[in-house]
Amino acid sequence: MAGATVTVEGILTQDSRAKGGFGGFYLQQADHQTDGNPATSEALFIYTDREIADVGMRVRVTGKVKEYHGLTELVSVRSIQTCGRGPLPAPIPITLPWTVDPEHLENMRVTFRQPLTVVDNYNLARYGELAMAASDQVQPTEYLPPGKEAHRAFTRNGANRVLLDDNRSRRDPRPVPWPPGGLSSATVRAGDQIKGLVGVLDFRFDAWRLQPSQEPAFLATNPRETAPGPRHEASVRIMALNLGNFFNGDGRGGEFPTSRGAGTPAEFRRQQQQLVNTLLAPDPDILALTELENDGYGPASSIAELAEALGGTWRFVSTPNQDGDDEIRTGLLYRSDRISAVGPPERLAKGPFESGGRPPLSQDFGRTDGDATVRVIVPHLKSKSCRGARGDDQDQADGQGCYASRRTNEAKTLAAWSGSDIRRHHSVGTLIIGDLNSYAREHPIAALEQAGFTSMVHDFHACTEKTCGHYTYRYRGQKGSLDFALASETLKPRVSGAWSWLVNADEPRVLDYRSDHPASGRGPWRSSDHNPVIVDLKL
Repeated sequence: MAGATVTVEGILTQDSRAKGGFGGFYLQQADHQTDGNPATSEALFIYTDREIADVGMRVRVTGKVKEYHGLTELVSVRSIQTCGRGPLPAPIPITLPWTVDPEHLENMRVTFRQPLTVVDNYNLARYGELAMAASDQVQPTEYLPPGKEAHRAFTRNGANRVLLDDNRSRRDPRPVPWPPGGLSSATVRAGDQIKGLVGVLDFRFDAWRLQPSQEPAFLATNPRETAPGPRHEASVRIMALNLGNFFNGDGRGGEFPTSRGAGTPAEFRRQQQQLVNTLLAPDPDILALTELENDGYGPASSIAELAEALGGTWRFVSTPNQDGDDEIRTGLLYRSDRISAVGPPERLAKGPFESGGRPPLSQDFGRTDGDATVRVIVPHLKSKSCRGARGDDQDQADGQGCYASRRTNEAKTLAAWSGSDIRRHHSVGTLIIGDLNSYAREHPIAALEQAGFTSMVHDFHACTEKTCGHYTYRYRGQKGSLDFALASETLKPRVSGAWSWLVNADEPRVLDYRSDHPASGRGPWRSSDHNPVIVDLKL
């Protein structure tokens, strides 16, 4: 009926005509007057700013039918009449996942039978919305081999969601609408649950949304974790973290914004303080870091400034003129009062790392009071971003994203380079630890497993579609592991503990250093978009 002029009558169920709203109200047929056809909706959005009628009033409207980006509404309203009051239509009980497309419920009052789980809070402060699903959603290639089934599962996850909206069209709402008490007193972590979801089922910006008619209840079912406890005195603790583009300008407070990372000196100070809070909390001995600015090793370099911020005993490994031509690089730092760097460091700058890559860095370390050494390698494989992808590097619709072929070649080259424990004096093995930009069942991880490396943090076979205890990243609401700690066969018996600390990936991005929200920059939370991985070794 698009384009037709019609007259409809129903109950005004929800008002969105206030400043910053959607510029209209929702109108639904009274329960005793429905057409009895479950395949069709009983409601419309009325696009008008006329100040007449309020919630619970019977309204007669004449206007033109329009499909606005998938939303059925009346526009060009000619007349609105009020016809007294009537009972609100009873909300329709519904559940996720959807069994059919919910088009037949568009603009109608609904209530969710079950608590829903927050799977994505990326746009919480930008648009006032939270993505919810029946349960937390796991990246399919975390538990399935790459292929059509994994690709279908990824698409299915994205379709079986609803957004909790704030009945507003305003960008950057302040205060942030969720949780009801505000972000200054609490957070909304992915993995938390929300119950008491009642409101209008709306469709805007290519997504189903609930415009709530009452305040829902937020359940902290994924509470913040404290840092892993103290290491055993005889252990060495190694921690890996993607720093989220740590760029320090000219190192003297100038040359902001940088090409990546902080846009102002104030943002950089917040970023550095949050990272220091995160990096020091588990009391590590060695730090394996990615996304450091590739700006040398002088006093004004990013790695030198970070070492100074960590404290006087911290030292960094330097490989001048071997760091590749990418804007970012990997880095290794260590506490010199506990740990010694043994022998020269090395960079892998051949094969796929020869140009346009990020050469992995290796260094042998030992306790200052012992002889045994461990070879620590920090890689950072090619990202899944599709920019410039051609041929085999394009997305193959198998769940691995772009550049899977390149990442696999990088992993094979890394495996061949790392398998040299036996020639190292007093070496007990090799630990590959860092950001591999690959989920647990993808081809690059399989290549490293085939070369004799075993994940110390993740039990790949314990991960399922609905649960995965260890994860380091969330992408579009689906969690999985991009960061690994992979031990050689000789090193495995030396591992006394391994964790991923869920400190970052579940937190809303408004808490990171780029935000001036009052709750940002407090403690270690959201210092990066990756969770760190931590390994204790008996050395």
